[in-house]
Order: sequence, then structure tokens, then C-alpha cells
Amino acid sequence: MSKGLFITLEGPEGSGKSSAIKIVVEKLKALGYEIVMTREPGGTPISEQIRNVILDNNNTEEDPRTEALLYAASRRQHLVEKIWPAINEGKIVICDRYLDSSLAYQGHARGLGIDNILKVNEYATEGTFPDLTLLFDIEPEIGFERINKNKDREVNRLDKEALSFHHKVREGYLLLSKRFSDRYEVIDASKDLDTVVNNVYNVILKRLGK
Repeated sequence: MSKGLFITLEGPEGSGKSSAIKIVVEKLKALGYEIVMTREPGGTPISEQIRNVILDNNNTEEDPRTEALLYAASRRQHLVEKIWPAINEGKIVICDRYLDSSLAYQGHARGLGIDNILKVNEYATEGTFPDLTLLFDIEPEIGFERINKNKDREVNRLDKEALSFHHKVREGYLLLSKRFSDRYEVIDASKDLDTVVNNVYNVILKRLGK
């Protein structure tokens, strides 16, 4: 059995990655690919419980290092229970956020240091990096315009950070896209949904050798 493919989706808040990937997944399934869609933090019952602690709007006293360690703990459980088994079964795992979120949010935007957070996550994941990371790049102002229009979207603790924080997040992602250029593909998420979907679909097909 051939080994599966691990694809992660990253981007600032309101980048539209969740909307775009739903359509892309249906197109890939129509070609016969077995897809496992999941998300972080979360993806398994234990990881979802940790998610609730991290993102609870009441947890305003949450220390940045505590936040970073909780993400890593949730990620570890997610890998063990869901991601590794699916990849070993030859499936394509598409995960909405993964360790690059920790590097951009806690490492860069919170100022804990990308390398420090990378060490924690290398330990938690045993060095499991994605085969392909799609960065949905967008100006934070546009992202929050979209969020404010979408009444169904959950608003969590990170959404309530200052705009300057979200600019640092984007800056962190762009730094990571250069540092890990071998696995990163930057998608212009400010384009219309059809264009974004086509770009993502084509990038994934190319990685699949199609």
C-alpha cells in the first residue's frame, strides 16, 4: 500500500480556507481519492476538549506559553489517533491548521520565538511535517470584513485580538513560507471563491502527479 499524503491549510482569520477546501475535497473524491478532512486544534474527542480550553472566551488569563503547550498537546493526540493511521492507510489527510499555526500565532505574533515553538512541536509530533502546506494569504482587514458578514462563524478568543496582532500573524506566515518553501504554496485568498478553488485544486493535483 502506498503511503498517503499530508496536506495542511494555513492562513490568517477569515481567509476562506474552510469554504474553499470543501469544494476541492468534493472534486478530489470524484476522482476516486480517499480524503480525511480534519482540523486543529481538535479532530479527536480528547483534542476537541483541549480546543475548548484554548479558545474559550472566558479564559482571558491564559498564559502564552500555556496556550502554546496546549496546542502541542492537542496536536500530539490528533496525530496518534487520526492523522498517522490515515496516512499509513494511504489516504490523503487534509488538516485545517497544523503546527505552522503555532509558529505564526504563538511563535511570531505572541513573541515566544518561532524556533522555540518549533522545538516544542518537533517533540510533540516526532518531526511530522506536512507534504504540502497551502497558505491562504490575505490582509487581516479583508479577513475580518468577511468574518463580520458571516453570522454562522464561531467567534473565539483569538478573533478578539487587536488588528496589530493579526498583522503579526500574517507576517509570521510569510516568513514561514520562505523558510519552508519546499512544502509551501501561497494562495492569493483575496480572489473570488472560484479562482481560489481552482488554484488550490491545481496545486494539489500537481503534488499528486496529475
